[in-house]
Amino acid sequence: MSNFVIVLSDAIKTEESDIYCLKSIKDSLEDPYDYLGSSWNFGNSSKVFICDFTGIDCWNDHENRAMGIRLPDRGLKGQFPRGISNCTSLQTIDLSGNKLVGIIPYDIWRFLPYVVSLDLSANSFSGEIPPSIASLRYLNILKLDDNRLTGQIPHELGLLPRINSFSVANNLLSGPVPDFGSTSVTTAESYANNKGLCGGPLKHCKAPDAYDHAFFLNGFAVGCSVSTVVVFALTMFYLPIDPLLKKIMSSKKKKRNQPVVQLRQWRPTAMNRVEDTKISKLEKLVTRISFTELVNTTDNFREDNIIGLGKTGIMYKAVFPNGSILAIKRFFNSQRSKRLFMSEVMTLGRLRHTNLVPLIGFCYETMEKLLVYKYMPNGNLYDWLHPPASELKIMKWPVRVKIAVGLARGLAWLHHYNRKLQVFHQNISSKCVLLDKNFEPKISNFGKAKFMSPNDTGLGGISVMIDQLLDLGFKKKDVYSFGVVLLELVTGRETIDASANSNSTSFCLHDAVDNALIGLGFDDEIFEFLNIACKCVQSVPEQRPTMLEVYQTMKATGVKHGLVDDSMMWNETEIATASEGDNRESLAGHKTWHQLIGGP
Repeated sequence: MSNFVIVLSDAIKTEESDIYCLKSIKDSLEDPYDYLGSSWNFGNSSKVFICDFTGIDCWNDHENRAMGIRLPDRGLKGQFPRGISNCTSLQTIDLSGNKLVGIIPYDIWRFLPYVVSLDLSANSFSGEIPPSIASLRYLNILKLDDNRLTGQIPHELGLLPRINSFSVANNLLSGPVPDFGSTSVTTAESYANNKGLCGGPLKHCKAPDAYDHAFFLNGFAVGCSVSTVVVFALTMFYLPIDPLLKKIMSSKKKKRNQPVVQLRQWRPTAMNRVEDTKISKLEKLVTRISFTELVNTTDNFREDNIIGLGKTGIMYKAVFPNGSILAIKRFFNSQRSKRLFMSEVMTLGRLRHTNLVPLIGFCYETMEKLLVYKYMPNGNLYDWLHPPASELKIMKWPVRVKIAVGLARGLAWLHHYNRKLQVFHQNISSKCVLLDKNFEPKISNFGKAKFMSPNDTGLGGISVMIDQLLDLGFKKKDVYSFGVVLLELVTGRETIDASANSNSTSFCLHDAVDNALIGLGFDDEIFEFLNIACKCVQSVPEQRPTMLEVYQTMKATGVKHGLVDDSMMWNETEIATASEGDNRESLAGHKTWHQLIGGP
């Protein structure tokens, strides 16, 4: 009898969950033609029979559970309905031919674990395709054509075990297509009208060049005359950085009898082929940990231990027998992930600062790449500013000030005060700002970082000039990204595209301030931060301030809220190279792994 009661209770809970699921979907979408309004009636939720709803397939006539949602060509507007996560047994989703915008959620795999067919075609989805779709192990059909998707198609999609139909035609995608292992999954039509795609049924991909697949310029020679270099240096003021670099690199094919100008070496060394000697250098920076130990601490990477999902991997919470809690990032197995993994180790392994996430160790094996960090109990800034509708999170203004000032301080140190190795993050967003127990911000995700040694001056003033221009471009990109995060902090709105209007400060100042901040006596500070943010997102890079100027301006506001004067914080940091690692007990092998994570 008790078993029957449990089964009945579970069935009732599932039914209620599906009803709530469909109600939240309806509430989150605009329905200009009233397709849902006339059919999806939730007047008395206890007696709702969802199997009669338009576009809903049920498991059977007697069970009030949704098996499929089919709403093609209904003119629906909005973003991907996250409320769909409450329909726990969905196998089919067809939202094609509507007017949906925004990104495809990166954690889509979490709330569609049993989906067999997913059709999001003919909408206006943008951003990148989430690599986590590769975790939908029952997926047979994936249609993403006729959207505005950008970036590369995740290599991991080729690992989908049951996929038999895949289409991304008519997007803005580039790079090599996945290898699905079967020629029947895709044809050339599956990738049509994406100018940058190659491989598979398309034309062969070109051999990767040094710029695309190195961390940056790994000490190359420019075979051209000094006058040619001067032309490049002067046109730098009018050309974007990337085209300039490609032109410089292509010039090495010119006449060999011309003088060679050597640009200084950029760090770290490109790691397209990771060798044992390079891994041994990493071991001098950060403790190497066995994969077996990480398997044990995450209970074999159980889904319950997942605390985050990104484009390159999954973050797990690991609890050790002594009670220590760490965060473990398990990278997806791809060449791109390997490069990002190495860049992260080379950055955080050499740098220590109050506002950088502490890297504790790493694991490198043939098919596994993992990084171990200090656990940040307050998660990331993005989740605080943009929580799900079911969660209530309020971040008070003084906390936002602390985060903004700390983030500015960390970037200013990376750009200006790190004397041995300048670092340009190049990927700052609210998702890579982690928060410790005291809401001190920690910058993470250094996979796309660029590196430069300020002591290297190249040969002659021309080389220095080019270096300074490149330096300026990378710094100003970080400044722009910081401005976007600052706008998020003040407005509470998700990633703001200010690029089209950033020439006018009035655009920012008239933008909506987060309702949670209104009328609390902080108006002057809020508008001061808005003004700073607007300067950071100026469309002309030279008009943006430096991160040091930003930090010095914001610091006074931080002091008003009781933040300690941190003039000495510049001296707290610790910088090491691989050759120095043997003498650095706090970072590497002189302490055992258990000593590093043991005890407070």
